[in-house]
Amino acid sequence: MTGVDADRIERAVRELLLAIGEDPERPGLERTPQRVAEAYADYFSGVGADPLVHLADTVASGDTAAGVPATSDAVVLRDLAFRSVCEHHLLPFIGTAHVAYLPGERLVGLGRIPAVIDTIASRPQLQERIAEEVADALVAGLDPRGVLVVIDAVHGCVTARGARQERSSTVTIASRGELAEPAARAEIIALIGSGRGA
Repeated sequence: MTGVDADRIERAVRELLLAIGEDPERPGLERTPQRVAEAYADYFSGVGADPLVHLADTVASGDTAAGVPATSDAVVLRDLAFRSVCEHHLLPFIGTAHVAYLPGERLVGLGRIPAVIDTIASRPQLQERIAEEVADALVAGLDPRGVLVVIDAVHGCVTARGARQERSSTVTIASRGELAEPAARAEIIALIGSGRGA
């Protein structure tokens, strides 16, 4: 889990309920501080965690004995679901990440990339920072020829308060190396947008 102080969160939530004029002892709210502490332990499990640990176990890109092809133009993972909490209002945002990289000498198991995203997203965040940090982690952990991260997310602070734009989503992009070149980036974005089975 994480190093969150559950007792302190429970006390803070109780105080918050009092501050909005509620009775934290009334039926329905008496366990809310505990529930929030449990939720925060999950939401913020990435605080202080290193996403690079997920990229430590790699294989050589030309390791035919391990069943790895000698070359791969691109590795693209689409539709990776994630959730995070906006650091401005502590409201959730939920989205989809698409990640591509051009392998250098190392490849990583496909399940490791969602783990990187989850670690980075599981802390108070900004969507733009998630894309940048995922791209930087892949560069640091795999030394690929290029990286592209596209994130599409719906933010509680936009849909449920303020502007209340229920149908809006935000798209952010981070690119590195060869995938920072406009033509290469456009080709991968087209592949991401083509959908399954296309």
